[in-house]
Amino acid sequence: MKSYFVYILASKRNGILYIGVTNDLIKRVWQHKNNLVDGFTKKYHVHLLVHFEETSNVESAIAREKQLKNWQRPWKINLITETNPEWKDLYPGLIT
Repeated sequence: MKSYFVYILASKRNGILYIGVTNDLIKRVWQHKNNLVDGFTKKYHVHLLVHFEETSNVESAIAREKQLKNWQRPWKINLITETNPEWKDLYPGLIT
């Protein structure tokens, strides 16, 4: 069964946010962290994985990404803080 991930990256606690979707979370976050993805995350140094959600349905992952992108910023901050109160980078936990 294939997994799809909606993820939120941050530049720092309460900093700049980026929302994306992927089928390989470890690889995609590694690409962001190493500035291999041209654009927003590279330009603004948005490299901390602060939230992610997993699903087995690509359509629901894309729909959730669009939903989160349309949310007001305070709602996004609350979502992150509920699941990751210290805004720790979750990436190291994925690769250990």
